[in-house]
Amino acid sequence: MLEPIINYIVHTVGTLGYLGIFIMMFLESSFFPFPSEVVMIPAGYLIYKDEMNLALVLFSGIAGSLFGALFNYYLAIKYGRAFLIKYGRYFFISEQTIQKVEYFFKEHGHISTFSGRLIPAVRQYISFPAGLAKMNLKTFSFYTTLGAGIWVIILTTLGYFIGGNEELLKQYLHYILFIIFCFLIILGYFYIKRRKK
Repeated sequence: MLEPIINYIVHTVGTLGYLGIFIMMFLESSFFPFPSEVVMIPAGYLIYKDEMNLALVLFSGIAGSLFGALFNYYLAIKYGRAFLIKYGRYFFISEQTIQKVEYFFKEHGHISTFSGRLIPAVRQYISFPAGLAKMNLKTFSFYTTLGAGIWVIILTTLGYFIGGNEELLKQYLHYILFIIFCFLIILGYFYIKRRKK
């Protein structure tokens, strides 16, 4: 079922090249529901076929992720607080909740941004609370790039080695997500322990 979609993405990435990777990863990193797996895995497969360059693929993917995250970040800064105060009550979000989110990100924004970039369905939206809290731009950009970079490298590597085998891709992606969650739990444990000290 996924084969026609994967073939289409491979064709699109192959046609648009590195700009296509940048645009699609920008969309994935902003609020559009566009999975990064269908971009970076085919790109990794094209590297394997000597049709794309590894360094340029990684740069395009990471840069697209960063700029998409910055788009959400600035959107939240400009419109987020006013929008939530005006309409938040319809979604059970009070001004007190907004203040708590802002305080949390001021205290733990770096670890939350990094972790969020590695969690499916969270990485697209983690930039909104960061922007809402007006998290330091350099700190936000650094941890976004770090988290996005790890994810992009993982997907590209998968595409390079097993990009032609859909079943193996699903299997390995599940294993990798499990390892990432375990890593984040351990990271969170040591972070909390250090903060308590």
